[in-house]
Amino acid sequence: MLLFAHIMIAQKHIDHFIKTAHYAGNLGLVQCSSGNLSYRVGDKMLVSATGSWLSKIRENQIAIIDLQNQTFLNNVKPSMEWGFHIGVMKQRHDVNVVLHFQSPYATSLACATTIPENFNLTAEIPCHIGDKVAVVLFLMPGSPELAQAVTKALAQHDACLLRQHGQVVCAATLEQAIEKAVFFEMACRIMLQTNLNYNTLTEKEVGEIKTHLLRREAVES
Repeated sequence: MLLFAHIMIAQKHIDHFIKTAHYAGNLGLVQCSSGNLSYRVGDKMLVSATGSWLSKIRENQIAIIDLQNQTFLNNVKPSMEWGFHIGVMKQRHDVNVVLHFQSPYATSLACATTIPENFNLTAEIPCHIGDKVAVVLFLMPGSPELAQAVTKALAQHDACLLRQHGQVVCAATLEQAIEKAVFFEMACRIMLQTNLNYNTLTEKEVGEIKTHLLRREAVES
């Protein structure tokens, strides 16, 4: 167990957070100190420290924040983007993880003249991310304005593209957050590798995919 300001955090949660952060780095979702990760544990939030590299983050680079009163519970300064991490978690009780990343292809699209409206190239996107990816216009990184915009964008979406900046996904688990990020990067890679000459799934096909998924989940449960 780790003791932060008299709050016990199970070591398994710390270890899971670190393992996921390293995995995000190994997958190329973040470069150096870009990107940040948060994880809800009860009424607390673990978040990567400012300036930390997710690819090699250590236990002493994890900040602990009280979700209710937004107070810092240890002596680690959180990522400057902690505002939208806590904003998303407070408004969505189904979300336990927020991952801000800057993968190569998705970030290239974030800097493109025109942002595609439909990312449903393969079944993985509607199945794991949802029908729509929100888009947030450029706002200063770490600013209250960006925190508010991302929080609003993710109120009813699980992914958003930040113009000239990067991407954010939210999920129930650490594994699902990685999954969403990887599949979003895959869709963006397909778009760019086809020189933006691609087909998307029709609304009917998306509906059929979701129906099939629900049936499969019902059988497996």
